[in-house]
Amino acid sequence: MFTGIVEETGTVQSQERRGDVVVVRVAAVLGGLPLGGSIAVNGCCLTAVTVDAGGFVCELTEETLRRTGFEGRLRRGARVNLERPMRADGRFDGHIVQGHVDGCGRVVRLSRSGDAAELEVEAPQDVLRYLVEKGSVAVDGISLTVASLRPSGFTVALIPYTLEHTNLADARAGDRVNLEVDVIAKYVERLLAARGA
Repeated sequence: MFTGIVEETGTVQSQERRGDVVVVRVAAVLGGLPLGGSIAVNGCCLTAVTVDAGGFVCELTEETLRRTGFEGRLRRGARVNLERPMRADGRFDGHIVQGHVDGCGRVVRLSRSGDAAELEVEAPQDVLRYLVEKGSVAVDGISLTVASLRPSGFTVALIPYTLEHTNLADARAGDRVNLEVDVIAKYVERLLAARGA
């Protein structure tokens, strides 16, 4: 489990297809990432299949590529948001993030206002139905608060710290972003449906 509090941004060093998987190397300085350990990369839980002092390697299947916004974004030099799993004895910040991408959104615009900004994202209806104003959403693995909703998307406010410490400062109109909704909303929906509510 993750919390959506990005620990650092890594840099994609290489990407290559090996058979039916895409192998990606990310340069990072995260300490304590074990071989075979989970790591959230832009909000998607991946496995570190190689770990060294300079970073880690992960493998992406067709399923991962199909369900995420990674296709075309994991090019050499791209910045990615990184978070290690939450420790059982750790402090809980952000919100519950599983690293299971619910869908891809598309950046409509990043509007800067002084040091802060607003990010407008177009999202699929099967994601939007779980969002509420002032509720939580993970955008590329970042725990954010929904500032406003529209029929086709939502807006989040970005403080200077978020812009400085995540890859959202690089967001451009048309970019695909990984979205994960609050899992509690999905459980509530399923429980209510089972009761015929």
